[in-house]
Amino acid sequence: MTDMAELPPEPSGWLSDRELQHVRGELPLLYVNAIPVRISPTGQLTHVGLLLRADDGMISRAIVAGRVMYHETVRDALLRNLEKDLGTVALPRLPLNPTPFAVAEYFPTPGVTPFHDTRQHAVALAFVVAVDGDCEPSQNALDISWLTPEEAASEDIANEMVGGQDVLVRQALAYCGVLP
Repeated sequence: MTDMAELPPEPSGWLSDRELQHVRGELPLLYVNAIPVRISPTGQLTHVGLLLRADDGMISRAIVAGRVMYHETVRDALLRNLEKDLGTVALPRLPLNPTPFAVAEYFPTPGVTPFHDTRQHAVALAFVVAVDGDCEPSQNALDISWLTPEEAASEDIANEMVGGQDVLVRQALAYCGVLP
């Protein structure tokens, strides 16, 4: 029998900063993007939640986004990233088997797709997620604004977003049948 002390440690799912930088230069990483929404009792999308973020000294609006960790299901990654950005009492309604409304390919080179990330080539599965609870933004999310579909699709809001996330917001609204 093998002694438990001889087994290799379970991977943490995270890479060191140095390892991540190396991997980002070699292959695409998998992410989840989530557009939190409020739904009326009759099932109509009434509001879209956009985060106010501070990244690299810049303030911008953003959707929920994060990596999928090693040995983590997409559903678990969605839940973890929603809780990380919106707080543990956001109460997202995730289906048992989530299906993305879009696949966003982020490239470090601008113009390849509408999506751009200077750090890496990443592929993000994008989801619309109904949120029922109170949201308490955390980490580098400063606040969340609940906007009507018209406000969320406006040029003013698009100009406050980076990396093409405004395109995903419009795609989400079209997917839900509420693109103004």
